[in-house]
Amino acid sequence: MAGLARVLTGGAAVVTTTGARPVLGIICCNRDINGQAAQAVMTRYIVSALTYSDAAGLLVPAMPNLFSAREVAPRLDGILLTGTPSNLDPARYGEPIEDAPGPLDHERDEMTARLIDSMLKLGKPVFGICRGFQELNVAFGGTLRRDMAEHPELLAHHAPKGGSFDEMFGHVHPVKLEPDGVLRRAYGRDDLNIISVHYQGVEKLGRGLKVEATAPDGVIEAVSAEVNGAPVLAVQWHPEWKAHENPQSQTFFKLLGRALRREPLTQA
Repeated sequence: MAGLARVLTGGAAVVTTTGARPVLGIICCNRDINGQAAQAVMTRYIVSALTYSDAAGLLVPAMPNLFSAREVAPRLDGILLTGTPSNLDPARYGEPIEDAPGPLDHERDEMTARLIDSMLKLGKPVFGICRGFQELNVAFGGTLRRDMAEHPELLAHHAPKGGSFDEMFGHVHPVKLEPDGVLRRAYGRDDLNIISVHYQGVEKLGRGLKVEATAPDGVIEAVSAEVNGAPVLAVQWHPEWKAHENPQSQTFFKLLGRALRREPLTQA
C-alpha cells in the first residue's frame, strides 16, 4: 500500500498510510473514574486493533439514550466489541435474576445489541473479543453460563482471584481449531494457546453461528458467521494483550483489516 510508514508507540509498530483507510468503530463502556462517570475502553484494544488492521478508529459511546446505532452504523466500515470487566445482564438472554453477577453495564448491553443489528443489516463486519464474543452469541439468540472459573467439570477459564494483572493475563490454555473454519485456514494449524480471562461463556450457541474453536473441556471459544455478506468473527480469549509480542494475536486483527476492506478473510 502506498505511503506505508511505521512508528513505534507503546512498544507496538503503528501502521499509517497517506491514503484513506477504513474506519473501525470501537465500543466504549460506562466506567466510574474517581467518582466521575466516563466512557472508557482500554488502550490495548485500540492500539492492537488499529495497528494490525491498518484502520482509522472512532470510539462509540455506550449511551443509547443520546443517539441511535442507526445514526452511527452508516459512518463505520466495521465494529469491534471489546472485553471489559462488566457482565451481560442475564435478562438479555431470558434469565432475569435479582443477584446477577456484576458489575453490569446496561447501557452497553443495549448499545451493542443495537449496533450488531444495525451493522449486519448494512452488511458490515462485526468482530468481538471476550464480552464482545458473549454479546454476539446473545444477539444471535444464544445464552450464557456463569460458572466458567470454578465449575469442577471445566477447566479454570479465569486465573485464581487475588493475582496481579499480569498473572491474570498469563492464564493460558489450548484450544482446538475446527477443520475448514476461518481460524483454521488463517492460522494454518490445528490448535492455539490462548489467554483465558472469563467467568461467563456460551451455554446455548446462537442460531447461525459456526463454532471456530473449542477448549479441551468442550467450551466454545470462538465463533463465526456471515450475514448479508458481512463477516462475524469473535473469540472468547484476548488477542489484544501484548499483541506486539504475539504474531498469532496479530493475525486476528489482520483478519479484521481484511473484513473492513471487504476482502475475503482467508484465501480459498
